[in-house]
Amino acid sequence: MTITMQTIPAPFTRAATLDTTKFYMGGLMSFLTTGADTGGCFALMEYRGKPGNEPPPHIHLWENEIIYVLDGVMELYCGERIMHLHAGEMGFIPRGQPHAFYIRTPDFRALAAVQSVGEQPVGLDSFFLRMSSPATTMALPTDPVTYQTEDPAHVVAVAAEHGMQILSPEETAIALPLYPGFDRASHTPTQAPRRNQSLAAFGAGAGHWPVAPETAVS
Repeated sequence: MTITMQTIPAPFTRAATLDTTKFYMGGLMSFLTTGADTGGCFALMEYRGKPGNEPPPHIHLWENEIIYVLDGVMELYCGERIMHLHAGEMGFIPRGQPHAFYIRTPDFRALAAVQSVGEQPVGLDSFFLRMSSPATTMALPTDPVTYQTEDPAHVVAVAAEHGMQILSPEETAIALPLYPGFDRASHTPTQAPRRNQSLAAFGAGAGHWPVAPETAVS
């Protein structure tokens, strides 16, 4: 591809202010750089949240993701790995890698960066925007819509439009065997649910969102 002056984004600065921030599923999402700013190549968001507001397990089909923790502790599940990220530490999630996380401290703040690695533009920033509402303060909302209260079918549909696949409890039991968010007591090694080979068939039913344990990590 030949880069011309018309394809090079203009330089700019931006901060996490009320003008750049949305209420997102019980937290705050500040849009520092979006795909619209970078020709679909890259997006950078600052996220503030608390335990209980985590998204369901999912996969990004269009982009790599990097999470850099600014404050607090994240417990990140990727495949058969568990990674505890403290302030000053980052986690890399390759495209196509099933993952989920818990926030393990009362206060949590992190940067989330996504990079397009195919022909599709980054989609996570657009997903966040669709699932957000205008912020009226830089404090966490007091009575928010969260993934625990949102209609799962709506989340699955919006995610699919932006290159994400939400994992069902059965898919999660196989893709994230160490993740404790779903009750897998009925599944034994000889009775494990068969993996659906179609990513388009991923989806969660009502009441299937994971519930974060209350244990905190210091």
